[in-house]
Amino acid sequence: MSRIRQAKIELYRRKGKIHPRAVGGRFDTLRWVAVWFTQVVFYGACWLDWNGRQAILFDIPNERFHVLAWTFWPQDALLLALALIFAATLLFFVTALAGRLFCGFACPQTVYTSIFVWIEARVEGDHVARLRLDAAPHGPKKLLLRAAKHALWLLVALWTGITFVGYFSPVDELLARLAAGAPGPWEGFWTFFYALFTYVQAGFAREAVCQHMCPYSRFQGVMFDAATKSVAYDARRGEPRGARRETGVRGDCVDCGLCVEVCPTGIDIRDGLQYQCINCGLCADACDQVMTRIGAPTGLIRFAAERELAGEAPPPGRPRVAVYGAALVAVAAYGGWLLAERSPLLVDVLRDRGALLRETGDGIENAYTLRLSNRGAADDAFAISASGPPGLRVVGDDVVRAEAGSVRSVPLTLAVPEGTPGAGMQPIRIDVRSLRDPAVRRSERSSFALPAQRSSADQSPAAGAAPPV
Repeated sequence: MSRIRQAKIELYRRKGKIHPRAVGGRFDTLRWVAVWFTQVVFYGACWLDWNGRQAILFDIPNERFHVLAWTFWPQDALLLALALIFAATLLFFVTALAGRLFCGFACPQTVYTSIFVWIEARVEGDHVARLRLDAAPHGPKKLLLRAAKHALWLLVALWTGITFVGYFSPVDELLARLAAGAPGPWEGFWTFFYALFTYVQAGFAREAVCQHMCPYSRFQGVMFDAATKSVAYDARRGEPRGARRETGVRGDCVDCGLCVEVCPTGIDIRDGLQYQCINCGLCADACDQVMTRIGAPTGLIRFAAERELAGEAPPPGRPRVAVYGAALVAVAAYGGWLLAERSPLLVDVLRDRGALLRETGDGIENAYTLRLSNRGAADDAFAISASGPPGLRVVGDDVVRAEAGSVRSVPLTLAVPEGTPGAGMQPIRIDVRSLRDPAVRRSERSSFALPAQRSSADQSPAAGAAPPV
């Protein structure tokens, strides 16, 4: 029973709200560079214009995605799958090399938590002032500061929700409808849901998301090995820790606790590798400042591999990194080839199963069904031609019109004159070209059925029959 209670205490212990101490340094600078870069892209890309339309727009009602010069349709689902596979493999590759680097610098939860904490510090003060404000009784000053902070949080969260929905509904039209108080039902729902989600996750949940909600923090350890670099404490150099004024043999760690105070998840990096660590490197920045002040070498806390901290030589090769790297190259190469070879026109030719051929007064006809997919961004007309046996031609209209993003199935009849040489299935080629852009064309192979050649006996009068009068 006591073991169960102890397990509960370890798994669900509460530390209260964490107010990390602000710290400067190279990793803090890199973190804010990542914040600025990701948010400039996120908040700004939806306002870019490309030939009179929004440059990046996931137009779900019309089943098309605009990404700069490209327009993707449901038929391009393979490219989307490859993009997701590439992103996941890249994440695994980076994790195998440098641990949870994505979590510490580019994860949306980390980015928006940093923004919300920055706002909190501007309104309520540094970490000590915020701790005092938490402990202070409710009063006019506390209520005013909290109201100002939450108002700014809600403003950022609302703009984030509007921007998110602006990638699925034209952002200028969305703002106009929101200003008029008449957004569509789905636009309104997702705008305010995503705003509330950002407000709760970045303002209240914070490190709890990384510790208890994020599945990646639980399984990322399987991608680590003894050569994976992550933020770590060099115990061989730092222990035994203690203040410099104390007598006896001491390591470089003065046990100041700054590494714990600046940690956004509230852990002590000196306890070893922990799944709560997001590899932000802020503890390394704080420790380097202390080492500089006491005249010791920096790097007591740094990005280092387990083998390095143990004084072992790095391995000659890392199979898992090689596998991830090879998979990245393969997926990128295949996806790039598909994108380069991608045509806005897809054509499929199906023979009519009802009749092999028809003999008419003008010759021999074969029936087909032409499935034409216009994956371009504009409506177009396509000319159809055929080549094969002598005299092969299209019967009827040889121009098909198709709207942008549509898939049309049209009947197609081909014919040859009577007496065309050959018998049985003859190979043919059906060509389809765009009248809007002649460079867009597709060619598909099929077959044309000709009747069997009649023998001379079949063509002569039957034996014993009376000659014609």
